[in-house]
Amino acid sequence: MIEVLVITISNPLLIGIYENKKLIKEHKLDGKTSDLLPSLFEKLIIEYNIDKIIYVNSPGSFMAIKVAYIFLKTISITKNIKLEASDGFEFNQNSAIKALGKKYFIKVNNKIKVDFLEKDSIIHDFKLPMCIEKYKFNEETLPIYNLPAV
Repeated sequence: MIEVLVITISNPLLIGIYENKKLIKEHKLDGKTSDLLPSLFEKLIIEYNIDKIIYVNSPGSFMAIKVAYIFLKTISITKNIKLEASDGFEFNQNSAIKALGKKYFIKVNNKIKVDFLEKDSIIHDFKLPMCIEKYKFNEETLPIYNLPAV
């Protein structure tokens, strides 16, 4: 079974190819989601028989989340590939994620809030796990924005 994990909420974009839940190939791409995903997936679809795509649908760059969702949902429908989602905290050691200005998304007791960071806070980079067996991904794939409309 081939699964693709896509993390577009920060730079570099991280895309992992998993075979039987184990990471077999990793792509780190600098640039815009809208420029990078189509060209990479064009190659991946030719090279692999993809069974599932998992993407990070919250929190982070709203534009990257929207673009990723629309693109991946289209691929999912046209190629009959299952699409699932996860929140970004799963892949950065539950560290704060950049929000607006000097504010960050922080997950406390399974609730996401937006606040300033304390001076000694450590922010971890996103990383693709070596194995995705322990993760429970969500079948509800719509983007979750976590901020009220302005």
